[in-house]
This record gives sequence, structure tokens and C-alpha cells, in this order.
Amino acid sequence: MAHGPSDDNTHSNVDTGHPTARTYFTVAMILSVITAIEVGVFYLEGLKHGIIPVLVILSGAKFALVAMFYMHLRYDAKLFSALFVGGLVLAFGVGISLLALFKFFV
Repeated sequence: MAHGPSDDNTHSNVDTGHPTARTYFTVAMILSVITAIEVGVFYLEGLKHGIIPVLVILSGAKFALVAMFYMHLRYDAKLFSALFVGGLVLAFGVGISLLALFKFFV
């Protein structure tokens, strides 16, 4: 059977499962803005010890964007995301446990 231009598999309708160049550019600009905010927060003297949670949250947002788009986790199977996040949670838990073990929080 011959395929014509009216078929669903035309070049413009093919889903590659990857973001477009525009998406990469948009994510890069968002990452740049978050980085600029991080630099600005660093110079705010009124935050004192509150700077740590602010920077951790901003860095976590950047990490999530990089993992979702540049590591293609958003477009891959959910199993890969689950394995990645599971390992990340395990590593975070080990880090917190070590800090507690050495009485960092006391």
C-alpha cells in the first residue's frame, strides 16, 4: 500500500521523544536566571543562616531541570526516572544519616 502525504507518519508529525532546540534554549535561559538569582542571594547579608536553604532549593530546581531535559528522563520510560530518583533519595538519606551520626545537628 502506498503512503501519501495525508498519512499520520509524515515528517512533521513524527514524535521523536526528545525536546526541540527551542526547549533546550528555554531551559538553558531558565538555568541562567536561576544561577543569577543564586549569585544575587549570596550577596544578601540579611539572610545570614537562611542562605543555605534558599541556595539548596534553587540548586535542587536546577538539578531537576537538568535531569529532566538534558538527561532525557522526562522523555524516557518511568522505570529510569524511578531508578534515578531512588538512588538520589538513598544517597541523600545516607548523607543525612552521616551528619546525624557525627552530631552535626546538635
